[in-house]
Amino acid sequence: MKYIILVGDGMSDRPCPDLNGKTPLEVAEKPEMDALCLRAEMGQTRTIPDALPAGSDTANLSLMGYDPAAHYTGRSPLEAVSMGVEMGDRDLVFRCNLVHVTDEPAYEARTMVSHSAGMISQQEAEAIMKDLMAHFADEPVRMAVGATYRHVLVMDTGEMPYKIEGLKTTPPHDILGEKIAAHLPQGPLSEQLLHFMKKSAAFLENHPVNLARKAKGLETANSIWLWGEGRKPSLTPFYKKFHLKGSVVSAVPLLHGIGICAGLRPIHVEGATGELETNYEGKVQAALRCLKEGDDFVFLHLEAPDECGHSGIAADKVEAIHRLDQRVLKPLLKGLADIGEDYRLLLLPDHATPLTLRTHVHDPIPYLLYDSSHPQQHANRRYTEAQAAALCPDPSIGHELIARFLLG
Repeated sequence: MKYIILVGDGMSDRPCPDLNGKTPLEVAEKPEMDALCLRAEMGQTRTIPDALPAGSDTANLSLMGYDPAAHYTGRSPLEAVSMGVEMGDRDLVFRCNLVHVTDEPAYEARTMVSHSAGMISQQEAEAIMKDLMAHFADEPVRMAVGATYRHVLVMDTGEMPYKIEGLKTTPPHDILGEKIAAHLPQGPLSEQLLHFMKKSAAFLENHPVNLARKAKGLETANSIWLWGEGRKPSLTPFYKKFHLKGSVVSAVPLLHGIGICAGLRPIHVEGATGELETNYEGKVQAALRCLKEGDDFVFLHLEAPDECGHSGIAADKVEAIHRLDQRVLKPLLKGLADIGEDYRLLLLPDHATPLTLRTHVHDPIPYLLYDSSHPQQHANRRYTEAQAAALCPDPSIGHELIARFLLG
């Protein structure tokens, strides 16, 4: 038996005025998902405990079978693991986004425009980060380059307690279009963090990459934004929990980091961007290759629906779901059939990213659980949030779903 979890990050949503009161899952043309829905168990699960941040970190820990309430130490350390960053017990790790803010003279007066610096390219981001690291050589921090706008900053906190009470940072994708003043770091270390952010803004204003982007009418990477702090993580190996060998196929460092901490192999696919324009076919081929070469389990992650949710562009999110259906699920099902071995497939988002809010929420998410050896028979239903809620009004606990998926 082979096991595949297919995640459309942030795919779930709420009724949207731009879609005549429907959700993207209700509007999107997705014949493969809807056909699978007739042969699979459909239900709801809650991946994020109410007391924890609604994010891909907590949600995907749940999907891989780890209770976030017990194992979550912060988002950024998981990303740092995927980048090969060494972390000591005194280190505090932050996500270091390249962002675009407005250009008022006073930093505190600026507005968050883009959490991704206008979807800056990898080449541009690497050039900027290389120069930033040199500019910060006199500071008590280390930086590591990640994917496009996603990087990390590591700070040695000395003799401060392992758990730093009162430090508050804000994800930049949560405050798009808002003044940043109320969302700047607060509590212990906040003055240092704000110093780093202001220092970056002054340096980046006339950086050659930004001048070139500005000349083309593109948003610039005119500041770093620090958030998602945490300490070195520790997870029980996935193999020890489930006796299965597996891999994680994703374009997002966070997902690779969780996988590495769990003892799963990170798979990098050329041309996989984590955006709407990505190498869908390459990711499917990579997942199938892992299964053919001996893996029992593959976690296949697509970021595009979430990015489209953050952008607030309904048509793009609908298209992202359509592409996942036609360019991922369709060839994946064919490839699994060609392997000729029974398999179980779990299809679901990790969390909801409503277009109307442009950020993550704690809503329960709809899932499909298909077993090729025991297909179910249903009629007159589609894969949507509303139909899943009607069938399963009492959502399951997210981190417990994988045990039923893997162990039956």
